Amino acid sequence: MKKQLLLFAFSALALTSCKDDNLEAYELEMMSGDWKVSKIQTISGKDNKTVLLTETPSDCEAKNTLHFRSDYYTSFTYYSGTGANCQISGKNEGQFTYNEESKLLSIKNTNDTERWHRVEVLTSQDLKLAQLFGAYDYNNDGTDDLIYITYKR
Repeated sequence: MKKQLLLFAFSALALTSCKDDNLEAYELEMMSGDWKVSKIQTISGKDNKTVLLTETPSDCEAKNTLHFRSDYYTSFTYYSGTGANCQISGKNEGQFTYNEESKLLSIKNTNDTERWHRVEVLTSQDLKLAQLFGAYDYNNDGTDDLIYITYKR
């Protein structure tokens, strides 16, 4: 009886300590596809709550597209122009890494530096990233403020 109880305890421990290898694949699949910026928010670094500025893309900026594939390829296509006269202005391509446990996303475009983000929200329709680079003090209170970028499908 003791041997069976001991075997059961070790089995339960082994099952609960296994990492779900499918979680990263699931989140990569959910991340894959085209994303458009819906808003950019500057949040107070002092309380990580107070919204200091909200920007909503308009005109051609609203067509800018962030693209991910499950093979770790990424691109950002950006547009310029006015009104209905939007033209592709450029495209950055590169690779990304993603850690499903820490929710850290790194994007390294060709001929550019690696840029880190933290994934705050990831659903089939929403992606919200906290920018972990280029911090600045928007409201001059002595603390760097945070940039959150929200994308929609």
